[in-house]
Amino acid sequence: TSSHTRVGVLNNPSSKMREDNTAIARGILAAFLTQNNSNIKSFLSKLTKEETAKSLAAGTKITKFLTPGMNDDTFEKKYNTLGLDIIKTHQMFCQEVLKLLPGQMAVVSNGR
Repeated sequence: TSSHTRVGVLNNPSSKMREDNTAIARGILAAFLTQNNSNIKSFLSKLTKEETAKSLAAGTKITKFLTPGMNDDTFEKKYNTLGLDIIKTHQMFCQEVLKLLPGQMAVVSNGR
């Protein structure tokens, strides 16, 4: 409810990572790196729907889910150049530092 809240996402996949099974994770990262806050919020709302995940798994391009106001070209360029290394780094941090099991979810908070 506060405009002073920050959100970050760390990926902790439970299966072997490939281009085809990391579309949502790469989409989230590309959005955080290229879009403003209001566009990120709308896009993430769309990406978190079950039907979106099924559609992406069936081969729909992620660009179909971009929301009005997003910088489509910048997003697409970043999405297409994001490799799996950044997700592997997230996974290592989650498992080595946070001691999470593969696929385990957690909320990390650092508030005043």
